[in-house]
Amino acid sequence: MNHRHDLDVALASCLELPEPDPDAAPLAQALGRAGLRASVMAWDDPAADWSRARLAVLRSTWNYPLDRARFLGWAEGVDRVSRLWNPLETLRWNTHKSYLLDLESAAVPVVPTVLLRRGSARTLDEIRNARGWTDVVVKPAVSAASYRTMRVTPDRAAEGARHLEKLLEQRDVLVQLYLPSVEDHGERALIWIDGALTHAVRKSPRFAGQEESVSSRAVPISDAEARLARLALDAAPRPLLYARIDVAPGPAGPPVVMELELVEPSLFFPQSTAALERFVSAVSRLVEKDR
Repeated sequence: MNHRHDLDVALASCLELPEPDPDAAPLAQALGRAGLRASVMAWDDPAADWSRARLAVLRSTWNYPLDRARFLGWAEGVDRVSRLWNPLETLRWNTHKSYLLDLESAAVPVVPTVLLRRGSARTLDEIRNARGWTDVVVKPAVSAASYRTMRVTPDRAAEGARHLEKLLEQRDVLVQLYLPSVEDHGERALIWIDGALTHAVRKSPRFAGQEESVSSRAVPISDAEARLARLALDAAPRPLLYARIDVAPGPAGPPVVMELELVEPSLFFPQSTAALERFVSAVSRLVEKDR
């Protein structure tokens, strides 16, 4: 490993951000205040030299679903010359949403989910009839920022069936039960940093082409949500620097996991100075360990 580092931290982003990153400025400023030399570098920039940095911390690599294989190849390369957070094994597991079925197998309550492999001939009608679902969400199994995610209500059945067929020609797909609770109660994005839940925000439902809508302030985390978050994290690869656990009330009432985001989640630093400080403290310790 190269020990002539001119950077403590490389913050991994992408050449063209699909949307702004509200975490970027507060994080850069806080790292600077902590005396850490940090720079934003794009994972998809062939000229970027990741061996310059002691740590490579993934932040806004939001276009990776367009080429997961290339992204994981990049991560493998970085892992050889720097310290990758979250680690490579975690990225391999978490970049394909089949991890939801792994969580389910580990007795973690998740949104009811069916995984279809690319080329599957199963139809949306078959799945809805077999599961007794009327209102569903169809999304690619490798996805970020609601990429090609569609809610299919009974009046859009034909359109939804075509959407599923088209997706299956090229990729693995998830069909999930739509939870009405995401509208009134809203999803809760629970932020976990370096061993502790720091805060949560309320998220509104989002589909392809829509912008992220979150509460401007942190919201309380219920005991049931905290228990669920711990259960999900216990079933995930470790160690972890950060995680975001998106939860919502499930069909029976108690919360279920909608997503467990361990690659490039927004951590909503503008809503919690304490979370930002905890993140920077953890990064500082990791840098010191590598000196």
